[in-house]
Amino acid sequence: MTEHIVPDTQHRGLVARLPQLPRDLAQLARFDRPIGWWLLFWPCAWGVWLAGEGVQLALVAWLLLGAIAMRGAGCVYNDIVDADLDRKVERTAVRPVASGRVSRKLAWAWLFSLCAIGLVVLLQLRLQAQIVALASLLLVAAYPFMKRITWWPQAWLGLVFTWGVLVAWTQLRWDHWEVLAAIYAGAICWVIGYDTIYALQDREDDALVGIRSSALRMGSHVRGGVAGFYGGAVALWALGFWLYRMDLVALLALLPVALHFVWQVATLDPDDPTNPLDRFRSNRMAGALMAAACFVVGNA
Repeated sequence: MTEHIVPDTQHRGLVARLPQLPRDLAQLARFDRPIGWWLLFWPCAWGVWLAGEGVQLALVAWLLLGAIAMRGAGCVYNDIVDADLDRKVERTAVRPVASGRVSRKLAWAWLFSLCAIGLVVLLQLRLQAQIVALASLLLVAAYPFMKRITWWPQAWLGLVFTWGVLVAWTQLRWDHWEVLAAIYAGAICWVIGYDTIYALQDREDDALVGIRSSALRMGSHVRGGVAGFYGGAVALWALGFWLYRMDLVALLALLPVALHFVWQVATLDPDDPTNPLDRFRSNRMAGALMAAACFVVGNA
């Protein structure tokens, strides 16, 4: 029952107990790996809580549902596009589409079902936020092809995976664009950092099949590169906070997430088969710490 469970799944037991087809669909949408939708959701929470309109529990819940559905849809789309490449990489060869357990036709049907949930979430937003959300679709559609044409597909992922901060902000307010720009730019740096860590798992296979990544581009300097991008993220977030609220509390609120990044870099071992995945997953906590900082700065 576990022969098709991918190596980095977090819920082997739950997924393994499902019948074959539901299990394959769950894996296709990465429901067995919730880290992805947490990383997509946290920038949404940043935008809500930095906007200074309180907890906004209903809006946050809708955005969480949207993050789960659209991250799943994005993964399905990525696997449809990348099926031929996935077959050549050991870690991804067992994915449902690449392995042939799920047909492309069924994968497309599953993709549209997840998008329908995303549409329900979209309709809960005001028109300005809906337009901003829909503007991300071209970026999402282009992402799977970036690893074929650039050494920095992680930068494109940063554009896509942090778009939620723009949507959430425009749902609640329509000003302070300089603040939003700094927070968004910092978020992109964060994604480049953590996705470079994630890409360390596939360096050998990626090099063999011609897939490009920032982990390969940085080579032996990957720890310093990740540190640079994390440092850039903190600096840009500090700029955004300072532009929004010029007092020391705004900067001190970033100290926990900055220390977390220091821990990640200091303990990162690019040559350990399990260490990079653990450090990558720890960014769920980094996102939560940044969310707490946004709430303090926006609502204190």
